[in-house]
Amino acid sequence: MADLFERLSRLDGKGYGAYKSLSGCHELHMDRGAAGGERAGKHGNGPLSLVIDHVQADPYAPPSKMHVELPNPFPQLSTIPVCDQLARRVAEAFSGNRDLVIDAPDQEVLPTAACVEREGTLHLRFAVHLPARGRRIMGRRAAHLICDDLPAALEEALAGFDPTAAAELFDHQEEIRRHLGDYVAFVADGAILPRLSGTSPLPLKGATPFAAPETLQADICGVTGMGIPAGVTVIVGGGFHGKSTLLNALSLGVYNHRAGDGREFAITNPSALHIRAEDGRAVTDVDISEFISDLPTGADTARFSTANASGSTSQAASLMEAVEAGAKVLLIDEDTSATNFMIRDSRMRQLITAEPITPLVDRVRALWRDLGVSTVIVAGGSSAFLDVADTVIAMEDYLPRDVTREAKELAEPAPEQPPFTPPAPRRVERLAVDYGKRRKSPQAKGRATIRHGRGDVDISTVEQVVSASQAAGIARAIGWVEEHADGRTPLAELSRAAAAAVLRGTRHPGAVVQPRALEIACAVNRHRGLRIAK
Repeated sequence: MADLFERLSRLDGKGYGAYKSLSGCHELHMDRGAAGGERAGKHGNGPLSLVIDHVQADPYAPPSKMHVELPNPFPQLSTIPVCDQLARRVAEAFSGNRDLVIDAPDQEVLPTAACVEREGTLHLRFAVHLPARGRRIMGRRAAHLICDDLPAALEEALAGFDPTAAAELFDHQEEIRRHLGDYVAFVADGAILPRLSGTSPLPLKGATPFAAPETLQADICGVTGMGIPAGVTVIVGGGFHGKSTLLNALSLGVYNHRAGDGREFAITNPSALHIRAEDGRAVTDVDISEFISDLPTGADTARFSTANASGSTSQAASLMEAVEAGAKVLLIDEDTSATNFMIRDSRMRQLITAEPITPLVDRVRALWRDLGVSTVIVAGGSSAFLDVADTVIAMEDYLPRDVTREAKELAEPAPEQPPFTPPAPRRVERLAVDYGKRRKSPQAKGRATIRHGRGDVDISTVEQVVSASQAAGIARAIGWVEEHADGRTPLAELSRAAAAAVLRGTRHPGAVVQPRALEIACAVNRHRGLRIAK
């Protein structure tokens, strides 16, 4: 095989399409200098395999996809943190070169397409802007970019690379999650929960460290903090005292976080799902009769469908979809909920008797008693949920107090709630998609939207999607569901299988991060082309 440096140099001045001749596997020498000389370094004793997976069609197209293959130097460590740490180091090494791009992990430590392990070999995936002048190849510049700049950046990333501490933290987080026992979540003493801003996931400097109240203190795997028991938990407190901040930490506690994030030991049951009202969302054949019945329109709420849900019907549907998908913990903030779905006070019950909505406060205990589904609710404006709460936590200046005893003294007796019938599994017949003249795979458009054919799937209110790359993972999963829907497989099972397929295979998929099956189910449920088998 001709030296890659020479091959690239010979392309100088040719039409851009000539870059496609480079597709395939090459030796990437780690000992080339800027002028083809020697550069001493740890990896100068042998080449790496460089695979050019896809060459961009023209200079203005998305950059070319490539990956290098190297033996995993830490096979004894958990793969996810090893890959995460390597991707972070490479992103830092690439930061001074705008032509080298890798999908840098954020605060969460998640499986990512940027670095995967295949049979003991790490596949480090990235993109390269192949240089051009107009539509003519800049061959010598490309040669130095790929054969000098890229190896230098990789050398920098690999020098002293040791993910041991990150892997130990990851394993500790997983151990705590496995040992939550009768708790739905755990927040360690000293955790920093507030974020820098509404658009930044970084910790707020100078924030008050978390400290567990004595009555809720727990020690899990050597870490002390606050355990939130299973059942019905209500978080109360004045405005700006940290209620929603705590709930958001619990919401993202389904993921592990990097060292220094502040939420390293804010750990939540992995099946927790944050639900809210979503005016205008599509709902397809969902049984919301536990909450809504006898609609004036005569619509069947046992198989409720609409292209334009109200706040209450959307939240009822989201709750039932969550339970169907396997969520065992529901996280709800009154600020993003439909009031008439959440509560109904005594005077309104007396004034309006023909009410089709049974509020959550009248069903939340049955949800726990009959289905084992816990609920954590932020309620700063209404005392209604105090009557049905097992645990009440008051937030004051971002610190929790256990006020369960005081709340029970104020609570009024709550009537026994009727049985809660679990939702029957729905089976996906197909996703009906208008492709127009050309069929294209689903594509994420940022974090909030997935384009599928001529239609969009709005996932902006699916709170636990953390990045555009994770949305891209959901888009891949939707494509998998579209291909494998058969009218027999339950939606929850289909979502789990789709999640397992997101990062499968050896092809470079671009910037993709692993989503949970729960978020995949959320996206499928919001797909306006969803068709459920009768």
